[in-house]
Amino acid sequence: MKLGIIGLTNTGKTTLFNALTKVGASTSTYLFSTAKPNIGVVAVPDERLDKLSEIFKPKKTTPAYVEFVDIAGLTKGSGKSEGIGNKFLTYIREVDALIHVVRCFTDENIAYEEKDINPIRDIQTINFELIISDLELVEKRMESIGKKTRNIEPGEKFEAEILKRIKTGLEEEIPARNLSLDESEIKQIKSLGLLTLKPVIYCANISEKDLAAKSQDFELVIKIKDYAKKENSEVISVCAKIEEEISQLNPEDKEVFMNEMKISELSINKLVRASYSLLGYISFLTAGPDEVRAWTIKKGDKAPAAAGKIHSDIERGFIRAEIVAFSDFMDAGGSFAKAKQKGLLRSEGKEYVVEDGNIIEFRFNV
Repeated sequence: MKLGIIGLTNTGKTTLFNALTKVGASTSTYLFSTAKPNIGVVAVPDERLDKLSEIFKPKKTTPAYVEFVDIAGLTKGSGKSEGIGNKFLTYIREVDALIHVVRCFTDENIAYEEKDINPIRDIQTINFELIISDLELVEKRMESIGKKTRNIEPGEKFEAEILKRIKTGLEEEIPARNLSLDESEIKQIKSLGLLTLKPVIYCANISEKDLAAKSQDFELVIKIKDYAKKENSEVISVCAKIEEEISQLNPEDKEVFMNEMKISELSINKLVRASYSLLGYISFLTAGPDEVRAWTIKKGDKAPAAAGKIHSDIERGFIRAEIVAFSDFMDAGGSFAKAKQKGLLRSEGKEYVVEDGNIIEFRFNV
């Protein structure tokens, strides 16, 4: 899973990136950074994997991973083809989803393009630049298809119809993700990498003072949630500055500091969980003395497709899958033998739809 972190300059994007990845990328209190994107790969937190590792004591434990791409701050005009901001946009055409960091804090030491803090204005500024960039891409593709007066492929005809709808929407400042495109339509235009088609999680970057408050749903965050509700996007509040500090502490000090700040969960957990839900991902597990591992698949995938994540030969030669739910496995004392005795370990065929947290052993013959 690959997530692109976007936002206006000096909203706290790189600070959040550092909190998530511990990469230690440099930050600036000035505007208009021209740095290349920062990239960091992070293990997906999963307590189930930790517990299985305690039971099996494997030679290695392999979690699922998520890649974060921190894009340099965007500004007005970024969506135009000649702007350097447009170059930044190309970096995120391949990501699965966007984390849009919105400034909800005041700090006179950190420069800001605007005179006041207005998250909805800032969100609309970024969305407009993404729309401008996508509109240019859509028009070029439509022009390319339109030149084919003969022997036009049925797929291209279908694509042209979809692009016409998207163009109309973009011209009305409606992101492509809000146009109710079905699965076949999305698949047809996927190669274009439209920015406004990507699902979004809004990350409200709040101050330390607001973090300490009983409720973080103060006026600015409520406004973002009302805006996000219209497009079925999720909003997560985080104090990136504090979380960056936490990321640099050892485990013991981290726990003490989090208790003092009344932080029950770090943003990495919240963002990964929200991203999995947003993209329709789940994890299944494999466990044994050699390796305990988490595998990411799409919700609704059947057993052979899950087997193919491990190796194409396993999918090709699939016979059956021996499956036990993680909770059932733990109830059986962390033993496959006891789980089988209790009737909790079952054999499933090719039509079985894998569920989140299934522990699976595949039987196959090539």
